[in-house]
Amino acid sequence: MSLSDPIGDMIARIKNAQLRNHKKVELPSSNFKVKILDILKSEGFIIDYKINKETKKPLVMIDLKYHSGNPVISTIERISKPGRRIFSSAESLPKINNGLGIAIISTPKGVMTDIDARKQKIGGEIICKVF
Repeated sequence: MSLSDPIGDMIARIKNAQLRNHKKVELPSSNFKVKILDILKSEGFIIDYKINKETKKPLVMIDLKYHSGNPVISTIERISKPGRRIFSSAESLPKINNGLGIAIISTPKGVMTDIDARKQKIGGEIICKVF
């Protein structure tokens, strides 16, 4: 099965799993997805993730995080899509939910949060927003 938007698929799977109160979600692995998951883990939106390389195609297993029965990720939304790429300079990066959420940015120096991109004064493609 060929996906035209693997990051959008990952976001949809996380949303759907949290709507059903699943503890874990499994999806195909890629280096870009792992970098996004690193940010989600360091910002406290997911518990952890593991890469299973025993199968023919590597899979990543995400441990979702809940607080008193509710998912920690209240909203995760894809911004830049394959059909319409959204880029932003360092000065015009959006503040998500008045600083309570994060935007994940793909920059020339790697994937990082909007806060880190502002500190380093570099812009890039806005992948998604999470809060």
